[in-house]
Amino acid sequence: MAKDFVTGRKTHFGNKRSHALNSSRRTWKPNLQKVRILVNGKPKKVWVSARALKSGKVTRV
Repeated sequence: MAKDFVTGRKTHFGNKRSHALNSSRRTWKPNLQKVRILVNGKPKKVWVSARALKSGKVTRV
């Protein structure tokens, strides 16, 4: 589910590093919002990242 409809952003994985350089796995999730946008001329509820909304790549209905 965690995927942006417009840009395709999804969860990224990496390591959490302490000052002692111990590592454990962690995730970075996109800030997704469920919004209504026009898809093929019809309104549809999809998951869009806040970054895409701010930059104006999507306009709400």
